[in-house]
Amino acid sequence: MQLIDTHQHLILRGQLGYSWTAGVPALAQGSFAPADYAALTGDKISASVFMETGVDDADYRAEARLVAGLVGMGGIRGQVASIRPEEDAGFDDWLAECAGLHVCGFRRILHVVPDDLSQSQTFRRNLRKIGAAGLPFDICMFARQLPLAEALIAACPDQMFVLDHCGNPDVAGGGFDAWAPGIAAVAALPNVVVKLSGITTNCTPGTVSATTLKPFFNYLLHSFGPDRMLWGSDWPVVNLATGLPDWIAITHTLLADLSQAERTAIASGTAQRVYRI
Repeated sequence: MQLIDTHQHLILRGQLGYSWTAGVPALAQGSFAPADYAALTGDKISASVFMETGVDDADYRAEARLVAGLVGMGGIRGQVASIRPEEDAGFDDWLAECAGLHVCGFRRILHVVPDDLSQSQTFRRNLRKIGAAGLPFDICMFARQLPLAEALIAACPDQMFVLDHCGNPDVAGGGFDAWAPGIAAVAALPNVVVKLSGITTNCTPGTVSATTLKPFFNYLLHSFGPDRMLWGSDWPVVNLATGLPDWIAITHTLLADLSQAERTAIASGTAQRVYRI
């Protein structure tokens, strides 16, 4: 089973600013570059999509321009670039420039901004421009914010959305019951898929396993179906819980009981369709 990684971060320290890593000891020093990723994945990943890494606001355009030069190297097929739909100033120009930067999607991290930001008419109007360009928008929110995600997705029916990190359930805190209704409501909307990624960092340290994650995986599979699920590594953030090789192994275990067609959809098929790679 060949995986397409739809959530490959890079930390290119010295070229871009990553203030958010200052409080994360495992990521606060050094760079995490394509060669480091390749050494961990070998032939287990057939292709990847770079995911914007939450660089400092002043650098988000520089990041996309820099990564554009890496597309086509080391299996990187495209990038999900950062964007600011809440701002009209410069939005159209950035959208137009990204057409030449191998951009196959956009993201605005929404758990680090006020909840009402994604609910504004400006945000939604600009998001519809992304949809008109035929590109998906990744939603990164906490589980408590899933009603906000539902409202945003429903308001932009012609926009394809990708719900990152399984909707961020609080695995460590026994948050299944608080998370599941929001997932069901989001999954009921046709213009969204879910990304099997990032969930290990929500586990209690030392408890990450296929057994721990199986109830969450099963609920996502039941809610979305395999044709609306795709996979991501969330590297190097995944290192905070378990390394990337372990996450790949857990993924294989989670998918083992599915049919070949179902495994292929989650591993690569949905990614190819959504990100057009």
